[in-house]
Amino acid sequence: MAASIRPLYPPSCPLKHSSSSQSIIKSHSPFSPSESHRPISISTSVSFNPSGNYDLSLFEEEDAAKAPPPMPPKQGRFEVVIDNDAIARLDLSPFHAATGVTSSPLAAKAKAEELLERSVGFTINYVRAEENDPRELSEFPEIRLWFVRLDAVYPWLPLVLDWRAGELARYAAMLVPHQMSLRMGVVFNPEALELFVVQKVFVVYTWLKENDVPMPRLKAKDMARMLGFGIGDDLFDLVDQNPL
Repeated sequence: MAASIRPLYPPSCPLKHSSSSQSIIKSHSPFSPSESHRPISISTSVSFNPSGNYDLSLFEEEDAAKAPPPMPPKQGRFEVVIDNDAIARLDLSPFHAATGVTSSPLAAKAKAEELLERSVGFTINYVRAEENDPRELSEFPEIRLWFVRLDAVYPWLPLVLDWRAGELARYAAMLVPHQMSLRMGVVFNPEALELFVVQKVFVVYTWLKENDVPMPRLKAKDMARMLGFGIGDDLFDLVDQNPL
């Protein structure tokens, strides 16, 4: 039985940026035979606010004037503030201080419901060595390395991010290979994005079940859907039939 993993959105759905540039996540799924020979454009709107956060939503028109303003961060969320010093030292203490989570699995487990309820966001106060450096934050190797370490310690973190404010999109950009296009903005490597999504579905589904969180399948599906992928129940059936 082949697990069902499929892109959700048609090629006609463009991605808008608040500065009028476009970013398109292009993807096709080798897991779904009916889709395997036809590239799919998965498109989301990404906007910035002064805190360095993102807005994630979907549109069918290319007119940037029709895009709604960026969605604000969720009220009461855990706000993790990192700067050049923390990034350079790969110091995760700002995350620990903001969320109360430690490297202890038991401590993280105890906070599962609170993390899901409040969500987590990041403010990146990164001062560029050159003031006119045009690179986006996800293009700086040292910033990406900090997020790689964070993800290695807390691989379930994408589940508790402030999705509607675009934190999941930015987190993916820190971990998934991509290129920057003047015309399209962020263009993810499609196979890398798909593998990232599937791997995170496995991780968060297990984490949710371990923490006795209701509806673990639905929550894992919702996370994948935010990045443009639909996950079938057959994948979760296989996981449940072959526990670790």
